[in-house]
Amino acid sequence: MAGQIRLGADIGGTFTDIALDVAGTLYSTKVLTSYAAPEQAILDGIEIVVRDAGIAAADLDIVIHGTTLATNALIERRGARTALVTTEGFRDVIEMRTESRFEQYDLNLRLPAPLVPREDRFAVRGRIGAQGQELAPLDETALEALAERIAAEGFGAVAVGFIHSYMNPAHERRAREIIAARTGVPISISSEVSPQMREFERFNTVCANAYVRPQMADYLARLQVRLKEMGATCPVFMIHSGGGLISVETAAEFPVRLVESGPAGGAIFAADVARRFGLDTVVSYDMGGTTAKICLIEDFQPKTARTFEVARTYRFCKGSGMPISIPVIEMIEIGAGGGSIAWVDAMGRIQTGPESAGSEPGPACYQRGGVRPAITDADLVLGKLDPDNFAGGAIRLSVPEAEAAITRDVGDRLKLAALPAAFGICEVVDENMANAARVHAVENGKSISDNVMIAFGGAAPLHAARLCEKLGIDRCLIPPGAGVGSAIGFLRAPFGYEALASKVVRLSDFDAGAANAMLDELKRTAEGFVRAGTDGRIVREITAFMRYVGQGWEIPVTLPDRDFTACDPGGLREAFRDNYARFFGRAIGGLDGLEIEIVTWSVKAQDERPAPQRLAITVGSATAAAPVTRAVFDPARGAALDTGIVERTALAPGARVSGPAVIVERETSTVVTSPFDVVMQDDGTLLLLRKDLAA
Repeated sequence: MAGQIRLGADIGGTFTDIALDVAGTLYSTKVLTSYAAPEQAILDGIEIVVRDAGIAAADLDIVIHGTTLATNALIERRGARTALVTTEGFRDVIEMRTESRFEQYDLNLRLPAPLVPREDRFAVRGRIGAQGQELAPLDETALEALAERIAAEGFGAVAVGFIHSYMNPAHERRAREIIAARTGVPISISSEVSPQMREFERFNTVCANAYVRPQMADYLARLQVRLKEMGATCPVFMIHSGGGLISVETAAEFPVRLVESGPAGGAIFAADVARRFGLDTVVSYDMGGTTAKICLIEDFQPKTARTFEVARTYRFCKGSGMPISIPVIEMIEIGAGGGSIAWVDAMGRIQTGPESAGSEPGPACYQRGGVRPAITDADLVLGKLDPDNFAGGAIRLSVPEAEAAITRDVGDRLKLAALPAAFGICEVVDENMANAARVHAVENGKSISDNVMIAFGGAAPLHAARLCEKLGIDRCLIPPGAGVGSAIGFLRAPFGYEALASKVVRLSDFDAGAANAMLDELKRTAEGFVRAGTDGRIVREITAFMRYVGQGWEIPVTLPDRDFTACDPGGLREAFRDNYARFFGRAIGGLDGLEIEIVTWSVKAQDERPAPQRLAITVGSATAAAPVTRAVFDPARGAALDTGIVERTALAPGARVSGPAVIVERETSTVVTSPFDVVMQDDGTLLLLRKDLAA
């Protein structure tokens, strides 16, 4: 790995970020995302960084890619026409959902429309029982006729989801054979895409996979061809939502695993920084051009989950979105990026997002046809951005255009001048992010102020200090390359895959032989995906998701990586009770009390990576003077102040700059508000530190 020339490419809603690692030296750039041909921005970015590094595209050893294209296709409903084939009696599962009201008192509650409308959902006879036994044979004659209809009506993809197929996939596999013999469209089966209990989440996930599969397969094939045409014949790998690397072939077959792949790279980037500085409790803050993401990181590992939601109809409301049942790095995401549109609602309140100007046409200050005010326009009016040095000077920003847009859409409505209106926009977006961070921490039983913040993404360093003020956080790190943090995170990601299977087993009925056989199969599956990218040593993590019998949801319990014996149920019971007490304060009943069961088993395999060199945080001693100043609005003082402007490259390790200040670089700027100082660390990381701690 150390001698490889590695390139990471992250396609976002506004910018495409490129990071190139040549023998430990980093070259990076940001290019506006092209909606019509997303791969073009990657190619343009590669040309820039290989030129800067003095190498050719043919010298690249590996390209690692993450993208929001699958997420956007689900949100914008731009996928293939998909047929859902399911068990008779379960045709409407994805529309009935769980019948829970996520907003109890909203009389006009809007549920997300299913990806597959009712007329495209088809039921066939045949039934697998909850223990995997066949209760009724599959009606192959009806399935053959249905396959002919699917072929005749021009469907672009097929999803197959049968009840209890996670226990016995025979009917789903046979259905795939019958349909494939009569159609040429890609077929996804739920027992492979998401072999987990709970049919609503599983059916929805296989529908999502089928829905985006043709589009993603075409895009990935196009990207590989274009890369080879420019001379890059190296292998291409994709980062998946769980934070590991998979082959392009796997990604094309299971594109739903790419949902949230870009943000996963950011969490890996932050975890790597936390490990280098020995920080056990960290909150990562990733703000780009379209969204902001917040993730909790403990013991150098991002928090993970088995399911998440996309396309929520109520932005912060759990249950209002489309559930995707796959392993994922858990984070909260809000529509608060640099391109998020600012507006005034009917009650006279400033609102921001979730609508974004994106890269086309972009914020008003881009002068590319955008006329509505965005957060970037507000940052520019407040003096946080240099209009002549945005994105390394690639985009010249117009202050008059930003002021005009803010005044017209916000200021005139509220009888405010451009400057106070811009301050109001930034305060609203910062408070929205602070509230989201508080909620996310509380839902996980944590106090947000106990964490160190790691901020990255093109817009996060502009807002990080103010966010720390609101959250009571005393320290914030801005790593080198923060503007392209997710792309750098791709370079740090291991080759990894998590295989899951649902099989409900009560500890009183625990069969060590059956458990070992199932785990061996999961190990083979997970390691098979990992071996597609590496022949290095593989480490495994075994997890059981357990609960008391009768409960609706499970908690994760880490298991030893060894064969189980008949003596293990007692140890499993104690491990569950210890984890349950850690989650909820205490276990229920005595050791011989309520029955406990395992619902889902997980094997996570990844290649072993060397530990990074540990660094100590320094609070600095030598005060660095700012060579130039400009007026920047300081929210703590409520006024524009003469603010020192310092090039990041001009700061030596240990140098400290007193806020207010702006530390500028090619891909972002770090705003240091008046309550903070900034200290340069030995590796080039910036530390924002409250003045009373900067002794």
